[in-house]
Amino acid sequence: MSYAPSTAAGKQTAQQLADISRTLYERGWMPGTSGNISLRLPDDPGRALITASGRDKGELTAGDVVEVDALTGLASPPGQDRPSAETAIHAAVYRVTGARAVIHVHSPYATVVAHRATATDAVTSVRVERFELLKGLGLNDPTSTDLPVFPNWPEVDRIADDVAGHLAACREGPPGLLLGDHGITTWGDSLGQAKNRLECLEALCRLLVLSQSELHVSRA
Repeated sequence: MSYAPSTAAGKQTAQQLADISRTLYERGWMPGTSGNISLRLPDDPGRALITASGRDKGELTAGDVVEVDALTGLASPPGQDRPSAETAIHAAVYRVTGARAVIHVHSPYATVVAHRATATDAVTSVRVERFELLKGLGLNDPTSTDLPVFPNWPEVDRIADDVAGHLAACREGPPGLLLGDHGITTWGDSLGQAKNRLECLEALCRLLVLSQSELHVSRA
C-alpha cells in the first residue's frame, strides 16, 4: 500500500525523500533499486519515513515510502509496503547519534574503499588525514578521522548491532560508515546536511583511490 500522509509535515517529508532519491540516482549513486534514505518526521521525531524496498530510485514518488518507528525500524501503520531491507541500520544510527536523516548509497569511490578495506570477521577502519574536505564532516579535530568499515553480514540485524555498538563506543567518529563490498551510509540533522557529508566522504574516498597509496587500515 502506498504511503498516504495524514499531515502536511508527512507529505512534505515524503516529497523530500523522493526528490533527493532522484538527485542521487542521477549521479549514479543509487543505480536501479539500490540505496535507501530515511528522515524523521518533523512533528513526531519518534517516527521516520524510509524508502520502500525494491523501488527504482530514479522514479521514486512521495508514495514510495514507509512510515517506521525511528528507534526500532518496525513499520508503524499496518498494511504498508515493505520498508528497505536495511531499515535496522537506520534505526541503529538514530538510536545512538540522535540524527534526523540517514542516507545509504552505492557511490563508486566509497564502495571501492569499502571493498579494499573490509575484513570478513571484524570491523576495520580507514585512516583519512590532512585533506581539507575533512572540515566538511563537523569533526572536533578536522585534521584526521578513522572511517569505520563493517562486515556485510547476510543478517542485516547483525550489521545494525555492530553499528550501534561501534557508534556508542566511538562518539568522536565521523558521521558516516562503510559496508564491506557494499557502499556508504551517512547521517545528519537534516537531509541537506547528510547529503553534504555524503558528498565530502565520497570525495575523500575518491582522493584516497586516486592517490594510489596503500590504505591505512586497522581493526577497530
